[in-house]
Amino acid sequence: MAGYQTVDAMKAYWAEAGYVVPSDADPAKLSAAWNRGASVIDRYEARFSGVRSGGFEQAHAWGRDGATTYYGQAIPNGVVPIAIANASFEAAWLEFGKPGILSPVVTGSSMAKRKKVGQLEIEYASSSATDIDDLVKLATPVVTIIEDLLWQFMTPVLPAILVV
Repeated sequence: MAGYQTVDAMKAYWAEAGYVVPSDADPAKLSAAWNRGASVIDRYEARFSGVRSGGFEQAHAWGRDGATTYYGQAIPNGVVPIAIANASFEAAWLEFGKPGILSPVVTGSSMAKRKKVGQLEIEYASSSATDIDDLVKLATPVVTIIEDLLWQFMTPVLPAILVV
């Protein structure tokens, strides 16, 4: 599976952003980070308008047909907006530095509140969250630059009106 645009486009974005990639960086590691970065963006798909241009077998959430911006501007069918690709490159940078950082594994039943080793005892702050979805939200980093790049492609959340 591939990410958005190309690995070379990702490296060019990183260079422009001031991120330094070692000259001897493993191409397989770069490619894996590129793909994982796109997968991070795909988690937002439920908040994007339109549908995948290539249907359910399309590897990633973009390009889309019938997509619009937050303000209702039409996005041409099949196009991957540059901000979407750039958001995936930001996610890929984090994944390149520490694979899996944006995909935490959460097991609600194994959360330790207190640990004791010899005479040293540490008690961790605990959350009142018991729902696994809440635990995942608490464990998943929020990367503001990614959120800033993506917001314009999210569908607006309108207040609900209950009529009885």
